[in-house]
Amino acid sequence: MKKKQILLLTGVVIITTLLFAFDIQQYLNLEFIKARQAELDHYYLMNPIQTGVLFFITYVIVTSLSLPGAAILTLSAGAIFGIVWGSLLSSFAAVIGATIAFLISRYLFHDYVQSRFGKHLVHINHGIRTEGSLYLFTLRMVPIFPYFMINVVMALTPIRPFTFAWVSQVGMIIPTIIFVNAGTQLAKIETPSDVLSLELILSFALLGLFPLVAKKVLVYVRKKRHESLEDFEIENDD
Repeated sequence: MKKKQILLLTGVVIITTLLFAFDIQQYLNLEFIKARQAELDHYYLMNPIQTGVLFFITYVIVTSLSLPGAAILTLSAGAIFGIVWGSLLSSFAAVIGATIAFLISRYLFHDYVQSRFGKHLVHINHGIRTEGSLYLFTLRMVPIFPYFMINVVMALTPIRPFTFAWVSQVGMIIPTIIFVNAGTQLAKIETPSDVLSLELILSFALLGLFPLVAKKVLVYVRKKRHESLEDFEIENDD
């Protein structure tokens, strides 16, 4: 590992350790948010811009360092800012944080993984190059996959950072709106899992899989059509 990589990894470890040392998790739970909702509402009413900026920065830090609490922050966004501003703040902060985590993971581990296991990743790398955006979209649409894990895994593939960012933005917007909308009724929620029913998860999965399946079907149809045209030309030649 290069000196710059060691410094970056050390910095990430130190910042993460300090955040846990100051017990940041005590603020990233439903009990705290629900108990302080009246105070948070008042602070937002008196300082709307400052509240939005602080929330945005906190969300980016949590997601970029892959700390637990993103779901709680998304619910909090609905409770504090409402569905429109809550969705906008959460969505863009989540994508920025995820992209930072992606870039950190790529810088630290991509070269090592590709050089160490490159021969075993040939087919995976090819699939990511040709259909990486569709795979990522599907993963983002299914809330049962931890977002931080997706950030790290995709960083080890050849997918471009810009593609990672815009596909994440599109893929996460619907789940984000669902969570933010649920956050507007925060008093009725006991855990983040209360927001996700089996039917909702299946709906996300089907919506995420649709573009990938559609592309496969189109490729198959085009292939069959091309074969039919070749057979027709051969018969005419005969």
